[in-house]
Amino acid sequence: MTKPLILITNDDGIASPGLAAAAAALSPLGDLLIIAPLHQQTSAARSRPSKVVNGGLMVSRTIHYENQRWDGYAVDATPAVSVDHGIMELADRPVSLAVSGINYGENVSTCVTVSGTVGAALQAAEYGIPSMAISLEIQDDDYYTHDTSTDFKTAVHFLRYFAERTLNANLPVDVDVLKIEIPFVADQDTPWVVTRLDRLMYYQARFSKREDVYNDPTELRMTTRKGEFNEQGTDTHALAQGWVSVTPLSLDLTSRVDMQKLREMITEEDTSRL
Repeated sequence: MTKPLILITNDDGIASPGLAAAAAALSPLGDLLIIAPLHQQTSAARSRPSKVVNGGLMVSRTIHYENQRWDGYAVDATPAVSVDHGIMELADRPVSLAVSGINYGENVSTCVTVSGTVGAALQAAEYGIPSMAISLEIQDDDYYTHDTSTDFKTAVHFLRYFAERTLNANLPVDVDVLKIEIPFVADQDTPWVVTRLDRLMYYQARFSKREDVYNDPTELRMTTRKGEFNEQGTDTHALAQGWVSVTPLSLDLTSRVDMQKLREMITEEDTSRL
């Protein structure tokens, strides 16, 4: 019997210990196809530039986790394009499951449209592949450093748990990606809840101060609103409670507005200008 083919990628780069931890979680469930960006690509979203310097060039890499190792590929591309390369150039059969992560830092609330972790999962989902994006909350705001002291064991446990069930059962209609958030205080006995996205600017952006906007460089910096949430039942609420959250995402970004009421509103607006 042929094993399922599981594609693993991320946005932290091929050298991320979180990628290796994902391989350890998924190795018992199938054959692994590991392909990730050569460099850090945090906040790349679903970017798919058609022309980049050295675009698409691949190098082989060995992925290590504890006493295990796997062959992988690093590609000079964004997370979403890495998924394209994996599916179109490397896969020897249809991919049964795509997993993006385990990410350094949480991907909650409205930031999912920026997240390279979520972007890669959405890219795989567009091919009709059941997909997951998994992130581990970290205690500070350094999302760009591969901290080897980070403990991924709890995330490994939950990733294997949800991946096994996703492989064994079809996701419901309109669920393209399962977004999973692991609080840094979680352990294997932590409860998990199904959530929706919160409407909260969880990552607050600011530019470093400068005197001359024309000649002085600046830097975009991010700070988090840890512990904050707008509504209960959301991913940020679960994170604040220390619960693992599972949020179903859809490629269909259509607003849940009543279409007829929207049409009537626009029609009335046009009439009022006559």
